[in-house]
Amino acid sequence: VKTVLIGGVLSLLGFLIVPAILVVGYLLRVLRARMHGEEEPPVFDEWGDMLREGAYGFAIAIVYGIVPAIIGTALIAVGVGGAVAGGDSGASAFVGGLVVLVGVLVLFALSLVVAYVLPAALANYVDTERFGSAFSVSDLRPVLLSGKYAAAWAVGLVVVVVAAFVGTLLNVVPILGTVVAAFVTFYAIVAAYYCVGTAWGELRDIEMHDDGDSPDEQPAV
Repeated sequence: VKTVLIGGVLSLLGFLIVPAILVVGYLLRVLRARMHGEEEPPVFDEWGDMLREGAYGFAIAIVYGIVPAIIGTALIAVGVGGAVAGGDSGASAFVGGLVVLVGVLVLFALSLVVAYVLPAALANYVDTERFGSAFSVSDLRPVLLSGKYAAAWAVGLVVVVVAAFVGTLLNVVPILGTVVAAFVTFYAIVAAYYCVGTAWGELRDIEMHDDGDSPDEQPAV
């Protein structure tokens, strides 16, 4: 309860950046705890270390988010600019609107890809304690293509989506609903990273004990 209360408050203050970094640091602790088989959730302590590690995690997330943001924003800007430049031309407005729609769809698709890759990237950073490991294609590819990771990520996504739906319902109540929704969302994200950390630990055990044939592990595609 204490951990959820602290995490919820930090989530509410996330717009101040530092609290958001602390939340990221805690999520990295969740990954580390689960990949090493720990059942009890970590606590908020050693704030300096959490802030430092969270800053690395925050930076990793920013790097992964830059490309979708640039591409999607560029397409949307081109579409809006073309529609405005066309003035009252119906054809220009249609083409501009079509480009904007494509930009939105591309942004959504790339954001979904980032959402799938990012937890694995953070897990690899935590596992190796090297910043560059978060971008190691050779390390991440087998994990991202494994059925175990895909299933864990899907379960986590469902938990987060359900929490978001509950949060939307809670927002009907002014202020109080927003506050409670922050705690629900924090709990859901922790649960999602719990799933990812568990899958990462199991995949790592498979790799460590693999003799060239892993019959229990099936590819995602």
